[in-house]
Amino acid sequence: MEFRSFVERKTRAAEQAVVEPLVTVEDRSSRFRLRPLGNAWTRRAFDGDFYLFDPPQDLPALSLVFVQSRDGNTVVPDPATLGGGPIDFHLIYEGLSRVAADGVAAGAATVGKKVFFSVWHPEIVALRGALGLPRHPAQVVVSRRGRVNLEQSLVFNVPEVPVFLIVDGDALPPLEPALAERPWITVVRLTNDDLGDAFRRLRHDHGLSRISVVGGRTVATSLIDAGLIQDLCLTTSALTGGQPNTPFYAGPRVPTLELIVRKRGSGANAIGFEHFAVRAV
Repeated sequence: MEFRSFVERKTRAAEQAVVEPLVTVEDRSSRFRLRPLGNAWTRRAFDGDFYLFDPPQDLPALSLVFVQSRDGNTVVPDPATLGGGPIDFHLIYEGLSRVAADGVAAGAATVGKKVFFSVWHPEIVALRGALGLPRHPAQVVVSRRGRVNLEQSLVFNVPEVPVFLIVDGDALPPLEPALAERPWITVVRLTNDDLGDAFRRLRHDHGLSRISVVGGRTVATSLIDAGLIQDLCLTTSALTGGQPNTPFYAGPRVPTLELIVRKRGSGANAIGFEHFAVRAV
């Protein structure tokens, strides 16, 4: 009942959203080996194809998705207040960035009680179906210390959608009773804090070849430092705000970003969108 109501609410919001088209400012996509993606609706709204990297030989393709304020902050209780607007939320964040994903990954802090990661706009749902993918991507939660609420978080309580919990083995005992009641949750134990090994197992043991990573910045930083992130979808709003000094990357080795495309919205509060290839330092 709860999930059905959630789906109805998310679908209704997506259907009613006014998505103003983006305009391409710069396109360097020809410099990369990329796979184009889209349908007639997305190409009109996005002003062209969205691009995907092919997965590496033994890992999933991992793509990072963030919205930031004009002054570069990403941490806020409700990311929608950063000002990305309908085009970021429905076309990019809950749209093109995950439409081809086998799974959507997030850290424990991002997984609230009423969170479930999927696509909702009918045109995006249709594109996912045309790609031959299940209606909803698998849910991947990274929580080294096991600080998750298996009983109350929606993401863990939709039996028809598989969940993969990446967690340190020492953190498992308090979770075991709730896990025993939820056979659709697969535990992927961290070995020596090696995220690369965990995601490698997601690829080889569970068939997840493409994963969209939606935050937060702690998980994003760990994945970048491990050299696992291939690209970044970054929306910048026209508004200032967020917790000060909270860029998407929180570590000491800021990655190199190579521009793929740059786009902009219209109007006084227009967003900017940039798609980058990510090179860990």
